[in-house]
Amino acid sequence: MLLVIGAILCVLSVPLAGGRLSRLADLDVKATWTVLVAAAVQVAVTSVYRTGYTTDLVLHAATYGLVIWFLVANRRIVGVPLLSLGVALNTIAIAANGGVMPATRTALRIAGIDTSGGYSNSAAVDHAKLQALGDVIPVPGPWPIGNVLSVGDLLIFAGALIVLHVTCTRRRAATAQA
Repeated sequence: MLLVIGAILCVLSVPLAGGRLSRLADLDVKATWTVLVAAAVQVAVTSVYRTGYTTDLVLHAATYGLVIWFLVANRRIVGVPLLSLGVALNTIAIAANGGVMPATRTALRIAGIDTSGGYSNSAAVDHAKLQALGDVIPVPGPWPIGNVLSVGDLLIFAGALIVLHVTCTRRRAATAQA
């Protein structure tokens, strides 16, 4: 939920900085369905449907394929390469740890997150590989604020901010006068 709140704040920052959200309509975004399906499946397997570990893991992994498809299709949009780096770092950490983003027990405790209820996309992993790329940045607070973030998550938000602000503050090209 913190990520949703962060995304809303990113969008709200545009008009506060003098940009126009209406300029997003000029952005030529391709394969949007892939990221929408990926988001829906991730919410389902991490929040709603958390029952079958193997099924949840396979579905969660498939969402990364959809996100990568979206990023490749939109790689020429300013900010997407940085956003893609964040996704890549998260994907590498998850792949190295058997499908789970490694989090530190301390970060989870500070954030107030209980991972005992079945599959979780972020959990304490014994002998985690690439722990520094995992969810090691705690955001304390009660739900929906409490969460753990990774360096990849921060890069994703930075890339999204660049996409939003560059797109929404661009002046339309002046038409040539004869």
